Amino acid sequence: MIRIGIVGLGKIARDQHLPAIAESADFVLAATASRNARAEDVAAYADLDAMLAAEPDLHAVALCQPPQVRHAAARAAIAAGKHVFLEKPPGATLSEVEDLADAAAQARVTLFASWHSRFAAGVEPARAWLADKAIERIAIEWKEDVRQWHPGQDWIWQPGGLGVFDPGINALSILTRLVPGPVRLEEAQLAFPENREAPIAATLAMRTSAGAPICATFDWRQTGRQSWNIEVKTDAGVLLLADGGNTLLIDGAAQALPGEAEYPSLYAHFARLIAERRSDVDVSPLRLVADAFLTGRRSSTDAFHD
Repeated sequence: MIRIGIVGLGKIARDQHLPAIAESADFVLAATASRNARAEDVAAYADLDAMLAAEPDLHAVALCQPPQVRHAAARAAIAAGKHVFLEKPPGATLSEVEDLADAAAQARVTLFASWHSRFAAGVEPARAWLADKAIERIAIEWKEDVRQWHPGQDWIWQPGGLGVFDPGINALSILTRLVPGPVRLEEAQLAFPENREAPIAATLAMRTSAGAPICATFDWRQTGRQSWNIEVKTDAGVLLLADGGNTLLIDGAAQALPGEAEYPSLYAHFARLIAERRSDVDVSPLRLVADAFLTGRRSSTDAFHD
């Protein structure tokens, strides 16, 4: 069993990481590090340094803090010889993720930059169906209510927090898994609340390496039904990935899929990476977000109050 510690015991850790580890055949939760929370029947520490000092037999750590502080934590864990699981996005900048990849390679430990939406039930079947099709266009609609999914999380509105790209990057992680070759950003429109430092909405125009146009609309002001859809028009029909990748329709016909198991699948993959002594650090979704911030036209919209 791989003894793992979790750093940052917030909503994503409680909702996803703890249950996934509890049902894993590969991992056992040995400790947590959090300023304000703890898990039952597990050693708890105020921070990562204390956990590493008190738990020398830890094999791995899962970092679930905001991305702005994750680089320093990952560096400390790698220096201590631990395998590292990075919650998405893997960092606040491309350069710090690249630095972590180099550090992990030198220390001969595994670094896993996880993209949980790539493990949604419909993604690999969709990728297999698209493999021999010519893609003509792709439309992405990723709209949700920030107050429902990120209540009181001020860090997400600060530099490095990504704003609406925090969920939007999930769509980009699926997109870059589905299509062959790199995706190129052409234009972006970013809407910033007048009292915030990260966007609440964005529209991206991109192209596949074969030239097919991609339009993506992200919005955090959605009320009612939430929308997490990717539609791909091909020369042989239309594919729709809905519900964040957990529902697959081809020409309107629902396809049989296994049940949702994103985080159990993430941990199974992490265990394989450790066993094979390799890392998985794909920054292509984060690169598209960085390109949007670099080149996007910015506009101001109404102030946002949580």
